[in-house]
Order: sequence, then C-alpha cells, then structure tokens
Amino acid sequence: MAKPSNRSPSPRLLAAALMAVLVFLSADRAQVVEAVTCSATELSPCLPAITSSAAPSALCCSKLREQRPCLCGYIKDPNLKQYFTSPNAKRVASTCGVASPTC
Repeated sequence: MAKPSNRSPSPRLLAAALMAVLVFLSADRAQVVEAVTCSATELSPCLPAITSSAAPSALCCSKLREQRPCLCGYIKDPNLKQYFTSPNAKRVASTCGVASPTC
C-alpha cells in the first residue's frame, strides 16, 4: 500500500492559485458571461510576478480576469489559500486591475 505524500504543492501551482484568487476578488460576479473552467494552473503566467517583484505580463492579467469566478474556490482550498492571499499575489491582482473577492 502506498504511503500518502507529505509534499507541498509546487511553487508554480501555488502561485497560479494565488493569482486566480486575486482575480476573483475583483470580479463582478454578475458580469460572468461564459462558463470558465477553474484550474489554478491557468495562472502559471503569473508565477514570475508572484514569486518576485516583476510586473505581471499582459497574459498574466488576462488569465487573472478569466479566472475571476474561480478565485473564492481557490481561496477556500487549504492547499492554495496561502498563495492567493499573499501580499505579492494581491500586488499582482491590483496591478492587473483585479479586486480581491469577498467570499
């Protein structure tokens, strides 16, 4: 029988999740026009900005806006919460014009 893994999620996954949370925080839920597939890995273009002081790329900001409806789910996930509520993730979201969601 295999033992459960005690490894933490990768920094890249965590950063992506954090970005998704930030996008959702600023989302106006009434403006969701089409269904979004929630996947924290969609926010991987934001990883460099979350893990450093680099500015987020246009692709990062686009993905954050796209994942807005998913951010509360990411925040409520104990494995992702710390990444989406970090100061750097909030900075990236703010730079992209994405407000923090009220979950």
